[in-house]
Amino acid sequence: MNKIILSAMIILVAFVWQNAFASHASIYEPRVPEENLEEVQEIENPYPATEEQIEAGRKIFFGKGLCVTCHSKDGRGVKIPGHSPRDFTDAKWQEIRTDGELMWVLRNGSPGTGMPVRVGKVITENEGWSVISFIRTFSGK
Repeated sequence: MNKIILSAMIILVAFVWQNAFASHASIYEPRVPEENLEEVQEIENPYPATEEQIEAGRKIFFGKGLCVTCHSKDGRGVKIPGHSPRDFTDAKWQEIRTDGELMWVLRNGSPGTGMPVRVGKVITENEGWSVISFIRTFSGK
């Protein structure tokens, strides 16, 4: 029993240690691998950002998508050691990141951070596009 507890503690410490020191050179650095970036940046949200689309995204953000857990109710992100969750209110970030890049992160997670895969595990691709429409409302535009 002690070996099981010790093993679990080592795994937990390793996970926390990895995330505590994970970072990128800049918060504005793309999360998409360079070899895929140009192609991913060309992808557009296939759904117009209507009130219905944004509301659907809001429900997923606060509900089954669990986005609010890390990105907080105001989109600023919860402050944690290491690489804090994205601040969706950052106008510069909103300007330079494309919807295709955001979908890539929802599909693949964000390596080096605590951002897990969402599309295909927790939400559908269509729901992911709705969440992206909602995330764009944090820019204030």
